Amino acid sequence: MSEADLATAASLDDAPEAAATVDVLALDAPPAEREGKPMVARWYAVQVASSCEKKVKATLEQRAITLGVDSRILEIEIPQTPAVKLKKDGSRQAAEEKVFPGYVLVRMMLDEDTMMAVRSTPNVINFVGQEERRSTGRARGHIKPRPLSRQEVDRIFKRAAEKKPVVKVDLAEGDQILVIAGPFKDFQGEVIEVSGERSKLKALLSIFGRETPVELEFAQISKQS
Repeated sequence: MSEADLATAASLDDAPEAAATVDVLALDAPPAEREGKPMVARWYAVQVASSCEKKVKATLEQRAITLGVDSRILEIEIPQTPAVKLKKDGSRQAAEEKVFPGYVLVRMMLDEDTMMAVRSTPNVINFVGQEERRSTGRARGHIKPRPLSRQEVDRIFKRAAEKKPVVKVDLAEGDQILVIAGPFKDFQGEVIEVSGERSKLKALLSIFGRETPVELEFAQISKQS
């Protein structure tokens, strides 16, 4: 899933957009827990600090054991898809692309202890949920965790399993490149467009004294520092 798929989710903590974000993620309201009924484990989305997904997963797994709630925090997942990272020398390296950058999914039995274990984990921002407005004042309310629907969970993991590998390249518009293979070998130019899905880019090369747009494959170029 591209970053555009979670454009609204990036502002989960902003009160005006909270309700819309919940709709986008297809969250279901949790059933009321009645005394005498067994607790049910459900999937919850948890927002974390940028690039800290793996750190949060490892820390929360350890904290669940330390705090004695590992029987109620059952799974912690970071949905990922295969990717190919193109290095500056043109070589390719297998990698993984996060489906939801900035989020981890936790299958857990929701109670005060498990909520506290998650919320107090370093680099955790909050659960995805609905803000409970305060009755007075303008202070922000409490975020009530809301479980993902079964359909949404299935869709997330199915997409992670079926998505074709994405080519990741450390190139952007304006970067200077050197052509190292093909008919334009040894020409230098400036990147004007990058197409990761096609593993190609367009660059302006100076040919016969004129700036000419040329399409090149990632393997044909080397990024200049």
